[in-house]
Amino acid sequence: MAIPPSPPTAAVPAASGAQPQKLQPLYVLAWFLCALFYFYQYAIRSAPGIMQHELASAWGNSHLGLMIASYYIVYALMALVVGVLLDRYGAHAILPGFIAVTGVGCLIFAQGSAVAGIGGYVIQAIGAICAFVGASYVAARYLPARTLALFVGLTQCLGMAGAAFGSKPTRMLIDPAGHWHVSWEHIWLGFGVIGLALAAAVWVIMPRDSGDSAQHHGPLSVGNVLRPFKIIFSNPQSWCAGVIGGLLFVPTTIGALGWGASMLSGGEGTTMAFAASDVSMVPIGWVIGCPLLGWISDRIGRRKPVLLGGAVVLLAASVCALYVPVGVMPRYMVALIMGIASGAAMIPFSSMKEVNPPQVKGTAAGVMNFLVFGTTGIMSPLVSALMGKGQVLSMVEYRHAFMPLIIGIVIAIGLSFFLRETGWAARRQA
Repeated sequence: MAIPPSPPTAAVPAASGAQPQKLQPLYVLAWFLCALFYFYQYAIRSAPGIMQHELASAWGNSHLGLMIASYYIVYALMALVVGVLLDRYGAHAILPGFIAVTGVGCLIFAQGSAVAGIGGYVIQAIGAICAFVGASYVAARYLPARTLALFVGLTQCLGMAGAAFGSKPTRMLIDPAGHWHVSWEHIWLGFGVIGLALAAAVWVIMPRDSGDSAQHHGPLSVGNVLRPFKIIFSNPQSWCAGVIGGLLFVPTTIGALGWGASMLSGGEGTTMAFAASDVSMVPIGWVIGCPLLGWISDRIGRRKPVLLGGAVVLLAASVCALYVPVGVMPRYMVALIMGIASGAAMIPFSSMKEVNPPQVKGTAAGVMNFLVFGTTGIMSPLVSALMGKGQVLSMVEYRHAFMPLIIGIVIAIGLSFFLRETGWAARRQA
């Protein structure tokens, strides 16, 4: 039975600026639907990489590099837009439309041509950015402040579960040697239908409030729209949190998930089946690490010890992945530890909201995503350029290409000492 929409009065505590002190089922369900959207958008984001052979056969040239680059550029830019929209108009007015846009992008991709594929993928990026930003906004607005890092971690946990879902099951469905023999076009058609159904569910469930505009943002004008960005970008702590988050993300997004399978199969000489299974342990590690590290941070009331500890372990695991030959360490252990430790990248997302005023929480989440994926956009072509143009690379070449990712972790650790402690224990002492 469908849960009836929340009446306007249900969101009064959040609308007045005071977060609930206890978890309320309707708000938890609203957050879960946003997190489920994040699961969904990660599944569709990772699917083209698994379909590379099928796309190349259909299009002659898969254009995967252009698709991915275009996706992240649009994704990063839209992060700035969606945060302002959430702050001004609220989750109910914004989220269902963005989810529907993502589903429509999948339906366009399903048309089959290269133009439809690239265009549909970019349209998905327009809607998909609202997944994590929206879930973070709902958690910061409707859930107790002491649980923020936990729910941000749980959101990322579902996202990484979506990455795994977009990889292994999708490969099983389209595998010519498998039992299903589902065409890639029908896979995208199914993704589109799921997106539209999720948009309808969010429209029904999400509390109906009008955002913070009446209290904090004033009439719609260029000055009022730009004011939240001025607040956030003029705060050095915002830059610190954003750069740290970005530098801790790229070892897994670019290194492990982007080039990890190629490194293992080409550089280490493993089978592609082993390489795919090993790389899949990274998002599984995220599923464990993101909520675990968030819970620890909320439990002890401090952000920086968890951030620093996770970053140091991530550095050690990344060095092992590059310099310790396959077979020396226990099977899949390095990738799993790398994924768990990189859950520390979610801590700066909580810090970003806590170092800025509460009335710009949505914009802060958008700026954080912009800085994180902007870092990805800078580092990805750098790593690709260092790869060279050879078809088969040696481990020496992979180590050379991945060195900026290792240096980035070291820089993130250094910057963490300058990030202000925002956990509840530190606020209580202040």
